[in-house]
Amino acid sequence: QVQLVESGGGLVQPGGSLRLSCAASGSIFSINAVGWFRQAPGKQRELVAEIPFGGGTNYADSVKGRFTISRDNAKNTVFLQMNSLEPEDTAVYYCNAKVVLTSDVRYEYDYWGQGTQVTVSS
Repeated sequence: QVQLVESGGGLVQPGGSLRLSCAASGSIFSINAVGWFRQAPGKQRELVAEIPFGGGTNYADSVKGRFTISRDNAKNTVFLQMNSLEPEDTAVYYCNAKVVLTSDVRYEYDYWGQGTQVTVSS
C-alpha cells in the first residue's frame, strides 16, 4: 500500500509564500512522475506543476514565475514552493505520484494525497 501525505497548507496574506510537502511511503520501487493539482470551489481539478518521467518541469500559465516544484528522490518527497500568492490561488492542493511497485517498470500506478487547503486572503 502506498500513501501520499501532504503538509504545509494554511492561511496566508496576498503576496505571501507557502511551501507544500508531499511524502510518499509504502512499498515503492520508484516514482516515475510527480505533480501538484488544485481544486477551487465550483471548479474542476487542474494541474499546477509537474515533474514528468524523464525530468524537466511543467507549470500552469497562471503560476509560472511564482511557483517552483522540486523533489527529493532519496526521501520520496515532492515540494511546491509558492511565492507571490494571490487570492485566485485559494484551493485544495493535491499531490499526485505515478508509482512503480516492482522491478517491472512498465507498470505504474496513480496515487493521490488527501489534499491540503491553501487560503490566500487579507
